[in-house]
Amino acid sequence: MSLADRHDVVLFDLDGVVYLGPQPVPGAAEGIAALRAGGTRVAFVTNNAARTPRSVAEHLVQLGVEAGEEDVITSAQAGARLLAEHLPAGATVLVVGAESLRQEVLAQGLVPVESADDRPAGVIQGYDPTLAWPRLNEAAHAVQRGALWVATNTDSNRPTDRGLVPGHGTAVAAVRAAVDVDPLVAGKPSPPLLQEAVRRTGATRPVFVGDRLDTDVAGAVAAGMPSVLVLSGSHGRRQLLAAPPGQRPDHLARDLRGLLQPARDVELSDGTASCAGVEVSEVAGALAVPAGLDPEQQLAAVWAAAALAWRAADAGRQLDVAAVLAATPDVP
Repeated sequence: MSLADRHDVVLFDLDGVVYLGPQPVPGAAEGIAALRAGGTRVAFVTNNAARTPRSVAEHLVQLGVEAGEEDVITSAQAGARLLAEHLPAGATVLVVGAESLRQEVLAQGLVPVESADDRPAGVIQGYDPTLAWPRLNEAAHAVQRGALWVATNTDSNRPTDRGLVPGHGTAVAAVRAAVDVDPLVAGKPSPPLLQEAVRRTGATRPVFVGDRLDTDVAGAVAAGMPSVLVLSGSHGRRQLLAAPPGQRPDHLARDLRGLLQPARDVELSDGTASCAGVEVSEVAGALAVPAGLDPEQQLAAVWAAAALAWRAADAGRQLDVAAVLAATPDVP
């Protein structure tokens, strides 16, 4: 049984999992096609509120991934619903974001306005690549006057094909510097986005696939669903080995094609952990890993080592992982 067979819907993060900016992650399109061919339903989840589900789906199709707008769930959708759950129908909302966010606010029966002087009942702030500083001023003024503040996400950075760039969280932090409240957050790691994905897909046994521990895995934990960390984006083995409680994935894969393989389960005993026939042991406060491992065995070693490192950390001990890193050069 493959890892995907354990679930009725696979929810994919996009940046770092399916694509990196304009470029596809190698093997992603083929992996998703194989999942669908095997009867697995898939959907795509993004913290990016600047793009409509249709534009995201069109981008995926250009990369060779079959997708319709009904397969895409955005933080704009989750943020607009979050507002609607707290405000009466017809309430006014200052939209600080792209047109896609404004359209989702309208779809929830709320009325967008342009200025804090309109005395909006709410403010919703989402990523906008053309953001101008005066819009942040309007948001701060409205929140200072008592408007309910929702942020679609608070990602500090986002991956691109050229490397990391500042994320929407930097704009949220700019407004937060001028107000005395924190926003309600719709996107990962807060639960509303993944809850929206479950609602829209009707999933009963979902799994979420992401490349970041602090947003993707933490979001899945907060939403009460299992997660898969793929090593094709932001976080790798170093971050995995040091992952705190609440940011520890249930499964590990090199990329999303790992869902087509059996799950890598770890067997823990006193001082050792084994995965796929590879045993890692704790010796004098350090982790020991066999030499001469092939790339797949290296991935198994990292996963086994993570289990030991987490157990030690929970007991107040920090293990030396230098040998793990030295023995697994083919794992990101």
